[in-house]
Amino acid sequence: MTAFNRRDLGLLVLRVGTGAVLAAHGAQKLFGWFGGGGIEGTTQAMEAMGFHPGRQSAVAAGLGEAGGGVLLALGLATPAAGAAAAGAMAGAVSVHAPSGFFAMSGGYEYPAFLGFTAAAIGVTGAGRLSLDHATGHVLDRPWVVATAFIGTALAAAAVVGRRAETIAAPQSEAGSAGESSGQADADDEPEPEHTSARERES
Repeated sequence: MTAFNRRDLGLLVLRVGTGAVLAAHGAQKLFGWFGGGGIEGTTQAMEAMGFHPGRQSAVAAGLGEAGGGVLLALGLATPAAGAAAAGAMAGAVSVHAPSGFFAMSGGYEYPAFLGFTAAAIGVTGAGRLSLDHATGHVLDRPWVVATAFIGTALAAAAVVGRRAETIAAPQSEAGSAGESSGQADADDEPEPEHTSARERES
């Protein structure tokens, strides 16, 4: 077996393994498979995490994971598949980032790993053991790579930025309300009664 064939086999194993994990997570979100919440449960979770509108966010995340994962495993439209999966993982990273890096503390280690792996496959290509190779790489051109990753990066940045604004708004309102309440309490505090010198002496 030549080194080139070993590279193709390695890419196949990496694609199928990564794609299967992503597809399973997407199926949890879209269909409620493997103990997932389905669209309704995912919608509620998305809204609780600050992603609005919740249902569209749930569908987008599910399709990015399930669709991107299946396409990666098949090696079809690999740049777009890798970019879509990486974009979905970027959203997951933004949720877990406050807990640090490592997964054991609820951090973003796991989605970051999946996202980087999917992106690397999208940039590298699927190899000869793929549908992209069988179809003459019509969906695997250099311009597709650039377009897919630039588009996904812009979309992910917009979604994550909007989530940050959504989370920050209630905190800002709560802070303002607290300051107003504190000022009102101070204004409502009764003024101390002043006693005359004669009253103090008695």
